[in-house]
Amino acid sequence: MNHRTIARRAQAGFTLIELMIVVAIIGILAAVALPAYQDYTVRAKVSEGLSLAASAKTAVAENAANGAAFDSGWTAPAATKNVASVGITPSNGAITITYASAIDSGATLILSPVDGSPTSGTALSGAASSSTIPTAGSISWNCKSGGSTSGYVGTSGSIQAKYVPAECRK
Repeated sequence: MNHRTIARRAQAGFTLIELMIVVAIIGILAAVALPAYQDYTVRAKVSEGLSLAASAKTAVAENAANGAAFDSGWTAPAATKNVASVGITPSNGAITITYASAIDSGATLILSPVDGSPTSGTALSGAASSSTIPTAGSISWNCKSGGSTSGYVGTSGSIQAKYVPAECRK
């Protein structure tokens, strides 16, 4: 053999250690990316519940402004693949979104109406037949997940904070 043949053989491919390094890098990237992607898909499904709750928020705001029962004239949307139900609590106008069992074991997210600022306002209240008209002129909404620790007005839901939008993590 001459020296040209030996030089070609040395450059014929990758060594085993080089291939193992590439496989290890791909494995590490997959280990980090897969859980992040799974959380992202759950967050997308959670946003469906917030979209379905939009009509309930409008109903509560209009009924509060008119002194009517918070759930007056509102019809709950039909269940979807991701959202089991959306409901309005007649006594305080809170909107409870209950997710399908596949999403955080059927957890809930609660949107609470507040008379005025979300941080310094007061909770709305009312009887079954009428609500208290807001004195601040507007209603704000506090969205609280299971990990919410703030003193904001409203009840916390049971869904994990990592699945909800940033305003629901406070």
